[in-house]
Amino acid sequence: MADARKRFARRQWARRWLTWRYVVAVVLLLAVSIGGVYLVFFSTTLSVQGVEVTGTKTLSEQKVREVADVPTGGPLATVDLDTIAYRVRSLAVVESAEVSRKWPHDVLIQIVERTPVAVVEIAGQLHSLDEEGKVFGSYDRAPQGLPHVRADAGVDSDALAEGARVVAALPDDISTRVDFAEVHSVDEITLRLRDGREVLWGSAEQSDEKAEVLVALLRNDAQTYDVSVPGFPTFR
Repeated sequence: MADARKRFARRQWARRWLTWRYVVAVVLLLAVSIGGVYLVFFSTTLSVQGVEVTGTKTLSEQKVREVADVPTGGPLATVDLDTIAYRVRSLAVVESAEVSRKWPHDVLIQIVERTPVAVVEIAGQLHSLDEEGKVFGSYDRAPQGLPHVRADAGVDSDALAEGARVVAALPDDISTRVDFAEVHSVDEITLRLRDGREVLWGSAEQSDEKAEVLVALLRNDAQTYDVSVPGFPTFR
């Protein structure tokens, strides 16, 4: 009889445990979740302690950190990455910037700097010009190896971008002969050669064809060459 009561008690306990074990599991899961949320979003255990910068060439990492102005000490999970990226992109030399969390304690800033394709002279000041026509940086003296672009006063960014595309498209056998490119408007770009001759280039459209035509045209003794319409080149 006693054994029967014991077996009955064990069965009752097993039934109660089957009922309560789900409750216990839910309580434990909630406790872990709440603890995890507190740990990530409210405690200083996973706080911002450093900023890592990659991709710099002409910029200093310290300059990027200053402009990024990443708040330290607070939870890494709550850092506003978009705002930091916006501040870094405000630097003229930065083409793109990606900001991410590097657990457990760092913010990672990955930048791509603009690549100069020419030196542009605006109001007597020399600047870098990338292939999108973005003006950035400045020079006291033009570096060797980059073509020189001169822009009329008031030339807009579209015209500068067109000038950048022209000089970027020049093959080596042409670019080495060019002293500078003059940008008057989007479709009025002139190349000044080192020997004093000029080439009326027009816009950046069909630049590959224009370069091929110009190579042949330069065999003729002339002062001005017009390849703005490569199908009907002229010289005089």
